[in-house]
Amino acid sequence: MNPYRVACRFVPVVALLVLFGTGCHVPLRQPPEQVPELNLPKELQKVSHPTYVVETPDILVINATRVIPLPPYRVEPLDQIYVVVANTLSVPDPEGRINGIYPIDPDGTINLGASFGGAVRVVDLTTPEIERLLARHLRAFFPPRDEVKVTVSLAQSRGAQVIRGEHLVRPDGTVSLGTYGKVYVAGLTLEQVKMKIEAQLAKYLYKPEVDVDVFAYNSKFYYVITDFAGNGEQVVKLPVTGNETVLDAIANVGGLSAVSSKHLWVARPAPAGCVDQILPVDWKGITRRGHTRTNYQLLPGDRVFVMSQPLTQADNVLARILNPIERFMGASLLGFTTVKTFETSGQFGLFGNGTGTGQ
Repeated sequence: MNPYRVACRFVPVVALLVLFGTGCHVPLRQPPEQVPELNLPKELQKVSHPTYVVETPDILVINATRVIPLPPYRVEPLDQIYVVVANTLSVPDPEGRINGIYPIDPDGTINLGASFGGAVRVVDLTTPEIERLLARHLRAFFPPRDEVKVTVSLAQSRGAQVIRGEHLVRPDGTVSLGTYGKVYVAGLTLEQVKMKIEAQLAKYLYKPEVDVDVFAYNSKFYYVITDFAGNGEQVVKLPVTGNETVLDAIANVGGLSAVSSKHLWVARPAPAGCVDQILPVDWKGITRRGHTRTNYQLLPGDRVFVMSQPLTQADNVLARILNPIERFMGASLLGFTTVKTFETSGQFGLFGNGTGTGQ
């Protein structure tokens, strides 16, 4: 019996098995009028999302508005101090006055000029200690009866690191504050992040104050999953801005594909032990009649699943099953035809001792 004919007898059976087999994997469909009305945020009833929780890899903007070293502060090289000597304010010549900002050189000294003895070492001293030191140093340059009045304040601290700009929440859930260490912020609200950062800075600064905001929301997404009728599934991850609906989600992936059906739903993550939250969507009602009762507002983690057309899926599965059979039967037919050709050619003397002219 011809093997090709035998295989053809099984094709209708295989087709029926594929049709019935694929049908059980397609979720039950509900007519649009039977889709339940759920009391959830929708297109015309949107709500604000819960308080934002910082996660990896969000980017925060952290700006320190108050950065004052903890007292008693001891000046360091490259700091700048403001020095005023009251005894010199009435001098006509500006060069004869001590009233200005003096940088502390790398060797730890400030230069008061040749008129007042040149360099004075002030590094590692507090401002009151510098006042007493300069008063003793300048004593020789004023009449004995005059009291030397010196006022010193910190104009700029080299050690006061600037905390300003974007800070990435690293994979370990922390943000780096440079020389002030790092702070764990994952899972915290912005107010809690602000409090933790200020508590960390308080180890180095006097009553620090910072402003914290989110620069890039990189940790909250929803997903659109499109079934391609047995040829795989496409997953598109999209950031949540707080305003997306089901219609927005489909628009953001370029609409339904050529093999997509109008059967889609939203799968919302539920805590362990809870019933799965499956929200059926009336796609025709949303697009053709402007209904909003199933155009749900999407939340972080939502999955919008778009089912493929059952017949297209069955056709693809059937083709995948029959393709190897067709190749096998095609190879068999080719071999059978080749053998017949060789036999026919031998009868005409093209191979060896046939009836032709060959001897």
